[in-house]
Amino acid sequence: MDSVAIDARSIRASLGNVEVLHGIPLVLPAARWTSIVGPNGAGKSTLLKVLAGLLPHHGEVALLGQPLASLRGRQRAQQLSWLGQNESSADDLTAYDVAMLGRLPHQAWLAAPSAADHAAVERALRATQAWDWRARALGQLSGGERQRVLLARALAVEAQVLLMDEPLANLDPPHQTDWLLMVRALVTQGKTVVSVLHEISFALQADELVLMDQGRIVHQGACGDAATHRALETVFDQRIAVHQLAGQWLAVPKI
Repeated sequence: MDSVAIDARSIRASLGNVEVLHGIPLVLPAARWTSIVGPNGAGKSTLLKVLAGLLPHHGEVALLGQPLASLRGRQRAQQLSWLGQNESSADDLTAYDVAMLGRLPHQAWLAAPSAADHAAVERALRATQAWDWRARALGQLSGGERQRVLLARALAVEAQVLLMDEPLANLDPPHQTDWLLMVRALVTQGKTVVSVLHEISFALQADELVLMDQGRIVHQGACGDAATHRALETVFDQRIAVHQLAGQWLAVPKI
């Protein structure tokens, strides 16, 4: 059996006074890419925040075999990297400095960045093709460029598990493809990636798909399985159809 990166049991979470996750169980394998998809309001982002330890909840979450709640903040931040929707950072910071924020869990209090920190930041900025404007302030960058810098910050942590909520936001098609190739490279290195995506055809390139609807998981399975395709079409009210083209699965709108 594959090793487990995240094991969540009986997860319930509320926004305001409204419960949006209803007793979810979820086991995510290590060294795999899992995409979470579903209609608007299904609870995808809420679930990802719970898995990251960012949202109060009922139930249990284990990260790499340890209860998430028992991990100290620094230890959790070293093992798990987070990229959320609409992430922000000070506009006067340079792209390099923003990426360096990802190294804080590895640094002693008030210590200067080490050679290993600088090397990790360079690797991350090059991986997201943001190295050439590392000296530019974040406020001078386009939305897509900012997103690539924030992605570099998440990569610079060099965590074993990466959680990404809408990581393709503001990225043009070539850089969306670059993100896909980068995720595959991370998995090859033994990393675990969990993404929430609206781009269903990109989500179908993952190893596994988790389908959510109305705060529950309605299916989990391999992206190439016919059962997964049927469940995907069902959760979107038969408004999409899954087809194979040039060896890849695509979700095509039904008109």
